[in-house]
Amino acid sequence: MNEARQDAAADNGTVLSHGMGFDVVTSSWPALTLDEVARLLRHYPQAGAVTRLGWHSPRPFSSACVADTGSGPLFIKRLLREIRTVDELTDEHRFMAHLRQRGLAVSEVLQASDGSTAHADGGWTYEVQRVGQGVDRYRDATSWTPFVSTEDAAAAGSALARLHLAAGGYDAPARSTKLLASGFTLFNTEDPQQVLERIRRYIQERPALADYLAQRDWRQEVTQVLLPFHARLAPLLDGLAPLWTHNDWHASNLLWQAQEPPAVATVVDFGLADRTCAVYDLAIAIERNMIEWLALPSMQPTAQRPLVHIGQLDAMLDAYEAVRPLSALEAAALPALLPLVHVEFALSELAYFHGVQKSAENSALAYDTYFLGHAAWFDSDAGRYLLGHLQRRCDRKTRPQEL
Repeated sequence: MNEARQDAAADNGTVLSHGMGFDVVTSSWPALTLDEVARLLRHYPQAGAVTRLGWHSPRPFSSACVADTGSGPLFIKRLLREIRTVDELTDEHRFMAHLRQRGLAVSEVLQASDGSTAHADGGWTYEVQRVGQGVDRYRDATSWTPFVSTEDAAAAGSALARLHLAAGGYDAPARSTKLLASGFTLFNTEDPQQVLERIRRYIQERPALADYLAQRDWRQEVTQVLLPFHARLAPLLDGLAPLWTHNDWHASNLLWQAQEPPAVATVVDFGLADRTCAVYDLAIAIERNMIEWLALPSMQPTAQRPLVHIGQLDAMLDAYEAVRPLSALEAAALPALLPLVHVEFALSELAYFHGVQKSAENSALAYDTYFLGHAAWFDSDAGRYLLGHLQRRCDRKTRPQEL
């Protein structure tokens, strides 16, 4: 996105953001202002005075910018309190602190003068982070776009493996966030009836979601579209150890080493981090980077295979396993979990679109295209091609080596 255009829009109190497709749209949220950031940073005396607001993020679910201050550039993020409370932001900050203590390069979150790492003001919740080392090469990339090279994919794979190793020993319970959250709670049971019951409770806990789904036969649709994939996953669940994970592993959430070869310098954006498992995080990385979901509708189903980036997939998984090898059971679970890995975020996104944004168009998109449609795609030619490739990788792990 053109930076001058974005800054001009911000000067007028608006921000241009990524829409639900390729188009750039006016953000749902007002741009951060210099006065607003100055007022916020009074609670962070180590930050120094703010002198200028630079780049404004095009991400659609929050307002964020880079601010020049007396202590250097800071990343300022503002979310609606319905999306994240101070306590909910603190959950992810604790995980980030654990990773930093274990030597992983993640953004440093600043503490306010009262010791908190998030600040509430009116209907908003704020966080302040130091800008991490590295180049933000993908900062304008939309969701579901691939890496620019297999080398970048490999660098992302090894960095994700290092994150999973560093996350070991962090035993906080799963988060209780209701909106825009990614978790592994609905399908992490062998009993399909228990899956339906967990989804029922999930819906009941989110009034906007319950209101929207009152008009849909969601039980029948889940049974028809999602439970067949769950049947493949169910026998493998016992071998998936719980682990706190990133859950939004896209190239745009990584800062990159400036010089060659490609390497991840800093990991950013832990907004979806939660207690899931390593295979869940790997499946998210595939779903986010290796399938061009936004381009798929423009192609005939029989011509969609080029929109699945198998070369980058292999590079990412090979590099991951060079650092943290998958067990045979984890390798088997990856193609079984992949068609379901988007489900909880899609439901929480639907609750946001219907309850907060009040958008009938985006609500329908979240339910029909994301929640159901992305899973159903795995029964298409290109979807089976991807799952078959992952299954063959799994088979090579378990097949006896030829003499």
